[in-house]
Amino acid sequence: MVSRFNYKNEQWRVWVANASFKSMKSSFIVQSWRRQLKCLFPLLILISFVTVLLVDSFTPAIIEGMRFSAIAQIPRQEIRGVWMTTNDFDTLKSRDKVQDAVSQLRRMNFNTIYPVVWNSGYVMYPSALAQRAGIQPFVYKGSDGHDILADLITQAHRKGLLVIPWFEFGFMAPPTSELALNYPDWFTQKRDGSQTSNSAAGEVMWLNPFHPQVQQFITNLVLETVTQYDADGIQFDDHMSLPHEFGYDQYTVALYTQETKNAPPNNPQDAAWVKWRADKITAFMVQLNQAVKQRKPQAIFSVAPNYYDFAYKFHLQDWLTWMRQNIVDELIVQIYRPDLKSFVANISRPEIQEAQQIIPTGVGIMTGLRNNPVPMQQIKSQVRAVQERGLGVTFFYYESLWNDALESLQERQAGFETLFPSPALRARVE
Repeated sequence: MVSRFNYKNEQWRVWVANASFKSMKSSFIVQSWRRQLKCLFPLLILISFVTVLLVDSFTPAIIEGMRFSAIAQIPRQEIRGVWMTTNDFDTLKSRDKVQDAVSQLRRMNFNTIYPVVWNSGYVMYPSALAQRAGIQPFVYKGSDGHDILADLITQAHRKGLLVIPWFEFGFMAPPTSELALNYPDWFTQKRDGSQTSNSAAGEVMWLNPFHPQVQQFITNLVLETVTQYDADGIQFDDHMSLPHEFGYDQYTVALYTQETKNAPPNNPQDAAWVKWRADKITAFMVQLNQAVKQRKPQAIFSVAPNYYDFAYKFHLQDWLTWMRQNIVDELIVQIYRPDLKSFVANISRPEIQEAQQIIPTGVGIMTGLRNNPVPMQQIKSQVRAVQERGLGVTFFYYESLWNDALESLQERQAGFETLFPSPALRARVE
């Protein structure tokens, strides 16, 4: 104990001596530096001036690259979502069923619901705009006459889930809809004059995305939705596009001829003709994004397209450019492939890897259709592959999660309970 005290005492004296020496040394150094700074002061002024000039001369590309690098370091919120379609209307129209659905999704650690609000030329909420346009002589209401969308949003928010209304049909509408019957000039056509194509929704016509009245109509509907409801954003999918065969209507042909001094090529897949139409759709999406953000700056501008090669070549949907122009806040790429090898190849595409560096990115997974149920094992293996790549997931669609399935209700729900073992809530921006 004594020797330890002597050792400590010796350390103390050495420290005091060193401190005194350092103090003297520091005083000498400070005086020396003061003399040198007086000499260097004019040079420092010159260096500062030159630095300002260099920074001011940075190109926007360099600055954007620096911004991209900084953004890439921000952790991305994991998407765990489900689409609610018109096939889910029996659930949506009942307050009790909505409450059960929201509670179940929350318990299973989902965090986002995408309810349909635009389908078959009609809106799924009371719309003054649709009434004035004469395209909807009825209103979708809940079982007790309530507003379906408002009820879903209220109940979901109570449980901490986001609700992002989904414009499912985009520029698509059935030929029998009031929209098609009342506004025939708003629709485009193929080179042979035909106006319909076959889709998963049956025979449809396509609104002309280049026509200013069509653009204004869609914009007004979108703004009505984000203004009228406490929604967390708005979503557009693979139908916010145009099949490459279309665009030969009178208005578009005249516009193309005026801008290029040439008639549209006979080949609908001509590269320049594809790009011209894709660029027009991109320009509209930029304007639409600006309109939404002006009305509700915090709204999530979500896009759910097909994989890029298909989306661009066959549907003129250049969503990669949309993303690079910073108008996409969230990306969900639909990959409906039963074969796991093909599924993995598609979710590993470079454009998806690029997206997940800057925005929340997920994959759309098919959980079944009424006449085509999907096995739980397939769903599990696809979700596992997605999660291994750091991606989120959104399921198509709610009723097929555990109804109309091959397995029993209990087996199905038990399977989904294992997919997200811990919560991953997404923050709401008020």
